[in-house]
Amino acid sequence: MQPAEKSPISFDVDVARLPKKGVSVAIEATEAERAALADVHGLLAVDRLRADLAVSAWKRNGVRIEGRVVADIVQSCVVTLEPVTNHIDEEISAVFLPEDSKLGRESFDVGGEIMIDVDGPDSPETFSGDRIDVGALVEEFFGLGIDPYPRKAGAALPEAPSAAPREENEMQRKLRKLFRDS
Repeated sequence: MQPAEKSPISFDVDVARLPKKGVSVAIEATEAERAALADVHGLLAVDRLRADLAVSAWKRNGVRIEGRVVADIVQSCVVTLEPVTNHIDEEISAVFLPEDSKLGRESFDVGGEIMIDVDGPDSPETFSGDRIDVGALVEEFFGLGIDPYPRKAGAALPEAPSAAPREENEMQRKLRKLFRDS
């Protein structure tokens, strides 16, 4: 996972020598980080963001990251544009492999196609070096938890004015007459 820009909640973890039981990581976004997240994701505000992760070794050189991101956000209602408070609670699960790992290429067959089970786990992501930005991973799952169409309770679109019946033109009258006569 190589983001184009650094995440507002960037947090690098050294994965070169992970202990057998792994490493626990807790991320609590500061006020400045929450403001930056709100700006990046088009939100009115991020009131709270916390992630608790377990980073552990996976197979030979891989890394498994599991945990949860919990956040309280404020968005604009798509109907009234009034502020709407939403809660995000997303489970995080990802596997990372070094760029040169053969495990990351095992699922490719001769034609270069890959079979993906939509109900199965995500394919492993790759990383280079000995650090993984778990903050960027948290932001990715945070983004997945944002409601794309937030609606304030009871908000509804106003009823469209009923269209006045239009007068038929000459062609429509001729067609109607043809159907009646047949």
